[in-house]
Amino acid sequence: MRVLINTNVLFSALLFPLSTPAIALRKASDEHSVILCDQNISELKVIIGRKAPEYLPDIDLFLAGFQFELIPAVDNASKLIRDAKDQPILNAAIVYDVDLIVTGDKDFLSLDMDCPRCITPAAFLSGY
Repeated sequence: MRVLINTNVLFSALLFPLSTPAIALRKASDEHSVILCDQNISELKVIIGRKAPEYLPDIDLFLAGFQFELIPAVDNASKLIRDAKDQPILNAAIVYDVDLIVTGDKDFLSLDMDCPRCITPAAFLSGY
């Protein structure tokens, strides 16, 4: 299964290695193909720089700690999600055949889509 890990899950996993998002990331890495969008990595760096700059040096080491496929954000005029900055990530997930998006973002979670399906880290851990 192809599982895209969204920015907020990456942020929590980096800062809180024993958290539910961190455990979900490890499970995805161990049992599935982890997908990251280049926009998620850019957002992660911006958010860490703003909220927890002491973790900036740890980002590359954190990302090197698991296997993932990096996909590019896909700009498209169609609007499926409320937050316009999330649209390129959703487009990329659709274009690159992602099965699940693991996220805490309410805009993703409110989508009524079968593929990719958007679920919380806790739902991912419980088998969806």
